[in-house]
Amino acid sequence: MTQKYCLPIRVYVEDTDAGGIVYYANYLKYIERARTELIRTLGFDKPALFGSLQFVVHSVNIKYIQSAVLDDQITATAQLKDVSRTSFVVTQGVLRGNDVLVRAEVKVACIDREKKKPQVIPEDMLKKLKAEIKNEKGERGE
Repeated sequence: MTQKYCLPIRVYVEDTDAGGIVYYANYLKYIERARTELIRTLGFDKPALFGSLQFVVHSVNIKYIQSAVLDDQITATAQLKDVSRTSFVVTQGVLRGNDVLVRAEVKVACIDREKKKPQVIPEDMLKKLKAEIKNEKGERGE
């Protein structure tokens, strides 16, 4: 069964600004880690590079709701939402317990490493991504 991938993170001094609040750009790092680990759970150990292919962030829609602070235990989440031949979309979040701190939707595109042009996601990965989406929709009763 498909579940949202959850990555526990502790907030350290290096993550915060002078006021002890997590610097906004660090949330992008947190969700990147969760997204990478989600892809690893599907059996792809090198999610950024696959030979002549590369996966890059196409777009991010992010909403900052609350701030994390020094020494917080937070969780970055990642869940596949959609997949096409050349890209996939991941719904992401950062939580502190049950409190949502950040919501994001990230579109990741597959490109030719040299030409930087869109390419079809490798068939084995595409099948696993589609199966993951199908499993998720089945669990939600869609």
